[in-house]
Amino acid sequence: MNIKKNYTGTTRKLSALKATRLSLFLASALVVLVFNAFKQADGLKFYQLSGYAQGTMYNINYYHRNQAVSKKQIDSILVAIDSSLSIYKDYSLITTFNQSARGLKMDVHLQTVVEKSLAISKKSNGAFDITVYPLVNAWGFGLSKPTIPPSHAEIKKLLGNTGYQNIEIKGNELLKRKPQIQIDVNGIAQGYSVDLIADFLEKNGVRHYMAELGGELRVKGKKPENQSFKIGIEAVSDIDFAPLTKYIEIDSGAITTSGNYRKFMELGTEQSNHIINPKTGYYQKNSLVSVTVYAPDAITADGYDNVLMNLGLEKSLSFLAKHKELAAYFVYKKDGKIKDTCSVGFPKIKEF
Repeated sequence: MNIKKNYTGTTRKLSALKATRLSLFLASALVVLVFNAFKQADGLKFYQLSGYAQGTMYNINYYHRNQAVSKKQIDSILVAIDSSLSIYKDYSLITTFNQSARGLKMDVHLQTVVEKSLAISKKSNGAFDITVYPLVNAWGFGLSKPTIPPSHAEIKKLLGNTGYQNIEIKGNELLKRKPQIQIDVNGIAQGYSVDLIADFLEKNGVRHYMAELGGELRVKGKKPENQSFKIGIEAVSDIDFAPLTKYIEIDSGAITTSGNYRKFMELGTEQSNHIINPKTGYYQKNSLVSVTVYAPDAITADGYDNVLMNLGLEKSLSFLAKHKELAAYFVYKKDGKIKDTCSVGFPKIKEF
């Protein structure tokens, strides 16, 4: 789940305590849990692919009569996405757009992600906004390396150069209404990447699979002997956010998680998390600790887990009541205690 969001693969400077805590959460992030030995059934064989991309690991488990998809093919897909969407590649399309005064022609990757991002921005009334890159950068989660937090005056100025209404799509062109506008799709790119992997598996005849990148995952079909895929749900407790052991079982759809405890930045005496509220310019400060979203595809889940983190618990539940295609599991703080709840439609949560 995007170990939210580590799409870029850069290393952050953290205190020893925070680095230790972060490594714990990375290790306990949403993963597929295999309880039984894989068996061959109906002539299907089990294949597993894994590698490193976008600053994190990917894992693909699938069943097929032969090796329909190779690691080399998956790596090629992810390299192509990087060349379009990574702000850390000086040759990428998104870097070219950010350095331009007007805009550019998009490839299919950039166009798909921007169109989806704008749709989510409109539906959420701006709770998700890819034009927040100047603010992300100011808080130390972009290319810059600040040592102190941005001032109120600086944030106000940067907010004047953000807003999804300041970009528009004309045909295959992405245009700026203000030359200072810059975008960052890290909040949705890993979900898109997972969907591309899933689509590639299906185009090659794979009907039973789990595709995961950085904790964001998509599932289809079942394991042999009609077993559903078991997916560990990231959760925390009152004791220093120690992971809990919960899981769900699904046969289709996508699961992603966003949490405010995964990535920290120490700026002077201030500790900020990486979830920037597009409306205030400050990092997320409501009661939510994490949100896990269940949706038909990973790009949708990935975008809306950001939305819900910024809305907070009550507004999120109201939002989900109007958007039945989404469901979510929430971990939040109340009266100093860690609690959890879920919306209607979220898969049944089980404990080991």
